[in-house]
Amino acid sequence: MRPVPDPKAVYIHIPFCTNKCHYCDFNSYVLKGQPVDGYLRALDREMELTAARTPPKGVSTIFVGGGTPTVLTPPQMARFLASVANRFGDREPDLEFTMEANPGTTDPDKLAVMREGGVNRISFGVQSFDNGLLSVIGRIHNTDDVYRSIEWARAAGFDNLSIDLMFGLPNQTIEQLDRSIDAALALELPHYSVYGLKVEENTLFHTLYNRGQLPLPSEETELAMYVRLMERMREAGYVQYEVSNFAKPGYESRHNMTYWRNLPYYGLGAGAHGYVGGIRHVNVKGIADYIAAAETGRFRIEEELVSDEEAMEDFMMVGFRMLSGVRRSDFAAQFPGRSLDEAFGPSLEKLLREELIEPCEDGYRLTQRGLLLGNEVFGEFLGTVTTN
Repeated sequence: MRPVPDPKAVYIHIPFCTNKCHYCDFNSYVLKGQPVDGYLRALDREMELTAARTPPKGVSTIFVGGGTPTVLTPPQMARFLASVANRFGDREPDLEFTMEANPGTTDPDKLAVMREGGVNRISFGVQSFDNGLLSVIGRIHNTDDVYRSIEWARAAGFDNLSIDLMFGLPNQTIEQLDRSIDAALALELPHYSVYGLKVEENTLFHTLYNRGQLPLPSEETELAMYVRLMERMREAGYVQYEVSNFAKPGYESRHNMTYWRNLPYYGLGAGAHGYVGGIRHVNVKGIADYIAAAETGRFRIEEELVSDEEAMEDFMMVGFRMLSGVRRSDFAAQFPGRSLDEAFGPSLEKLLREELIEPCEDGYRLTQRGLLLGNEVFGEFLGTVTTN
């Protein structure tokens, strides 16, 4: 069995939103009428039990996602962040502490509490700088809210800021996307994430799609949008370090790189996923069920011991998302006695022939063509490891 390192990353889920966006299939619930304080107490209990089971040793990244964490009131935010500090206080000096935020739910008081509570990086869910498109996809904010939130965040002392942009939205044109890119780059932020719309089950968009009422751009147009985004970001001096992410040097998301390097992480909150001690787990999803679990201490509904073979496949599938690629030395560190080239020789040879990957220092990385056909590369490693 492979050696399993201690987790250095913590993911915490706040599942509340002011409303449900039309494309969202995350485990989130409309805030009105929800027992938020009860949820935060249950979350503290899960953190307590988790830290006792696997004591944290030098946490390097914390990421609070959702949902919309910034729907918490300042007093709730302060209690929550104090809980996190109490349960995961053994931290690296250069801890990256990210919180997701929506422009429509962020204000100076909350930002001050976040700053005081140790948050030092904010990821804003902007999606578009076109107010018409924001309305179409169910966002509650407008572009003025974005500018105010960024201004307030900077005034509060935050300089490590990121925004998400989406493409392939209903009736979206390349010209509309270009204007959003112009507005985004004018903010001169250190990090940007870009995502193509995916029509997921159990969303309003899925219902509309099945009725033939969701006018999406063609696949050719969506691909052209992705290419345009990459070109514009690179021209502006941003390094594309992952399929969907661009950063100034030193501002890459260290938390997300934990996932892409297939490293362990704590996962806390309703519906959260975690990976500790070679075991992947999924928590109960419903708010009432999660709160009830605090009484029994049984928050998990699924646990699976990940075999060496599955872990190797995961290493390749997520590792190729990074433009630096997969490295033999990293593979050997996670799987002593195994060789990356021996474990995946036929798959690597096939992808090299198809010019989807290329050799690089100590391993392999996506080619420009492979970047556009990433799913074909990732899928190639599913169930293809060569056993000893």
